[in-house]
Amino acid sequence: MERGARFAVAIGCFVVGFAFPLGHGLRLAHGETYPTKPITMVVPAAPGGVTDIVARTVGQKLAEAWGQQIIVENKPGATNQIAAEYVAGSAPDGYTLLVSPEATFVINPSLFEKLRYDAERDFVPVCGLVSIQQALIVNPSLPVQSVKDFIALAKRKPGEINYGTFGAGSTGHLNMELLESMAGIKLTAVHYKGATPALTDVMAGHIEAMFISLGSAVEPAKAGKVRLLATGGAQRLAQLPDVPTVDESGLAGFEAVSWFGLFAPKGTPNDVVAKLNREVNRILSDPDFHRGFLDRQFFRPMMGRPEEFADFIKRDARKWSDVLRVAGVKIDQ
Repeated sequence: MERGARFAVAIGCFVVGFAFPLGHGLRLAHGETYPTKPITMVVPAAPGGVTDIVARTVGQKLAEAWGQQIIVENKPGATNQIAAEYVAGSAPDGYTLLVSPEATFVINPSLFEKLRYDAERDFVPVCGLVSIQQALIVNPSLPVQSVKDFIALAKRKPGEINYGTFGAGSTGHLNMELLESMAGIKLTAVHYKGATPALTDVMAGHIEAMFISLGSAVEPAKAGKVRLLATGGAQRLAQLPDVPTVDESGLAGFEAVSWFGLFAPKGTPNDVVAKLNREVNRILSDPDFHRGFLDRQFFRPMMGRPEEFADFIKRDARKWSDVLRVAGVKIDQ
């Protein structure tokens, strides 16, 4: 089970709401203040995962600030398409939002021949939420102690090392595809319906390796159930000074970082988007929020204006388009 799942249990039920007095609202053109009713955050994943726990934790803070109930609604399936399609077809009034990992907007458009939504036409980016490094882990029985060892073994035994993913086209899949491409090796993918069952099989020795969110890898590594070879960021983490990055382990420029953002249906009033953006930025910059949530989960906050987030998405989409083209990965539904 991922760390986010345990935290979700601590929060409680799937609906996060608080009866605080409504603060100063934003006057809209139609004479109402936003928000005047509950806001629904749609999550394209099952309860307990990283996307879910980010939505619930940020939602809780929004409820505290605005005195309106924040409802987190899980709509997993079809590689995030069910949730995205639902939000894209919702009223553009700021009361139905999407909390999504990057795959929905920067991977799916290049991965699938057809999508149930248009990533650019149907949504307006509100703000980034958090990013997290992925970690390369292996079963302790695999005779490797570093990324260099892992690559050397894979070159000696092409196609014999099995790795787990949390779905075809997931970041856990594509980051390993990127590693294969950059290192000139061949591995065999085993696709699971989530990160937790894949991690379970790495620990059991049924598969040898995987990329998984760092927050999910640390405790099994400390317990000796997996070996943490490297993290996917540009620099080592202060919390894990002895764990190298893949970049410094011989694959210069390699990066395996997942991110999560907040989106609204296209046509949502600019002043609503601006208010959501300001409040989320305030939450993410709060030192108590850092200590109590972000640092514990190895998350990094993503702050900035909606336009900056939109530009970031475009750059990331170009990167993954190139990765998918080189790897020849395509899914026809």
